[in-house]
Amino acid sequence: MSTPDPSAPAARHTRTGGDLVIESLQALGAHTVFGLPGQHALGLFDALGRSSLRYVGLRVENNAGFAADAYARRTGGVAPLMVSTGPGALMTLAALQESAAASAAVLAIGSQVPVAGLGGGRHGYLHELPDQSASFRGVVKSVHSARTQAQIPSAVAAAWESALSVPHGPVWLEIPQDVLLAPVGPDVPPVRTLTVQPRVPAPRPELLDAAAEALSAAERPVILAGGGVVRAGAGPELRALAERLGAPVATTFGGKGAFPWNHPLSLQSWLEDRHTTDFLEDADVLLVAGSGLGELSSNYHTFRPRGRVIQVEADPGKLESNHPALGLHADARLALDGLAARVRERPYGDAPAAVAGLLARVRRRIDGQGLTLEQDVLAAVRDALPDDAVSCWDMTILGYWAWSAFDARRPDTMHSAQGAGGLGYAFPAALGAAAADPARPVLAVSGDGGAMYSLAELATARQYGLPVTWLIVDDGGYGILREYMADAFGRATGTELARPDFAALAGSFGVPAVTSAPERLRDDLAAALAAPGPSVVVLPARLRMFAPTHLDGPAARPGDSPASES
Repeated sequence: MSTPDPSAPAARHTRTGGDLVIESLQALGAHTVFGLPGQHALGLFDALGRSSLRYVGLRVENNAGFAADAYARRTGGVAPLMVSTGPGALMTLAALQESAAASAAVLAIGSQVPVAGLGGGRHGYLHELPDQSASFRGVVKSVHSARTQAQIPSAVAAAWESALSVPHGPVWLEIPQDVLLAPVGPDVPPVRTLTVQPRVPAPRPELLDAAAEALSAAERPVILAGGGVVRAGAGPELRALAERLGAPVATTFGGKGAFPWNHPLSLQSWLEDRHTTDFLEDADVLLVAGSGLGELSSNYHTFRPRGRVIQVEADPGKLESNHPALGLHADARLALDGLAARVRERPYGDAPAAVAGLLARVRRRIDGQGLTLEQDVLAAVRDALPDDAVSCWDMTILGYWAWSAFDARRPDTMHSAQGAGGLGYAFPAALGAAAADPARPVLAVSGDGGAMYSLAELATARQYGLPVTWLIVDDGGYGILREYMADAFGRATGTELARPDFAALAGSFGVPAVTSAPERLRDDLAAALAAPGPSVVVLPARLRMFAPTHLDGPAARPGDSPASES
């Protein structure tokens, strides 16, 4: 048998439907693709392998979706996600639910059985579903399909435009296997140009005028800034408006970093505190920007505003969905900029003193609960993390602390799964954030229960050399659920977990790991974050949540599936 000559020119490859997909993505400006191959999607992945697009392949489709989610959040653009038919496609649903709740522009592209099998059950194809796209319609922003090769470029462009129209969101596009594999006719030129016009809703001038007049006339104006402010890049406009009005600003958990934490007008993010809820309720005019005032942002629906509410929201379905308001359907940056130009400037007055008084009351309540360990651990994380580094948090006790107490210091640097609440978000999301900017370290924070969802991605981190440090707080189970059940029923069931030696397991993947302790955590994290490539820091500790205060007494926090939040 002759040996191939490596210097010989490669045979000219016949373009296929898969090439049309890849060419379309490149024409729209894609740079990185996440995913996991499968039988029906091989034509798509074959074309990807011949392209200049960077591929980041994860080990579980749901984790690939979380990585794409964080990439989309960090870049503000579209993150392509490629998976196969049936089980591969369905495995992305939890991640896409998070992207929908967090308004992350993920373009999920899945294969389908051959055209002859569409409709289900007639041919018994592997992975066949009667109506695969129906599984996605209640989760994603829009569903698209291409049944012929001629439809592919337009279908990709339509899906891209939908994902990037404000509010951003995930979309689903499926293409049959035979369409992806079939040769493209010799007279069909490569896709070079695709034009999309994502929609950005602008506020109506008469509504801006009315809102500005109400805010200017208010004696106690307050602003609640949500995730929509972060997504719109509206931090400067928010600050300008707040300073012109002398209005205190609280941020929702999704809006962290939108307003400087230590600004004299900053109420920070203590939304699970009755003192903060009272302060917001006492505003004679409350401007809610980029939030639907959902479960978490309303202190579990105990918020009862006594004054007028003005709501700026890019998603029309969230306008006045929880509270009557003067509703402005608009992108947060455009609306806040318009309001800042219209309101009458005035001195801060006693607003900074009122803010300081509130934060002092919150601090006294927290300090009275004997939670020094928890505060020290969170402070160690903050001290170790560079100001501009990204952190991704799982649904874990330390993550819940971070929602309220962590100073994000920069907008769009703190991400969590608090939109849909699925476990296992932090580590794969951190990989996606690192892929978006490999020059900066990224921190992932999980409990041992959530970490078990993502252990396979240690191989991904090692394979691509991504600079992610994974902090695993090991308390032997689902810690927050343990607290909920013990409080509600006097005992916990199903919350105690056998788990591996996380440090040894990481080492078996070739990922450096250390087992830390609270007094060493800051130094161990700082060293791990400064080192190249992935690393793991394990902290054996049993943390407790601070006691929430609600109108009707303590109420259950979200477990692993809270309501959609911004």
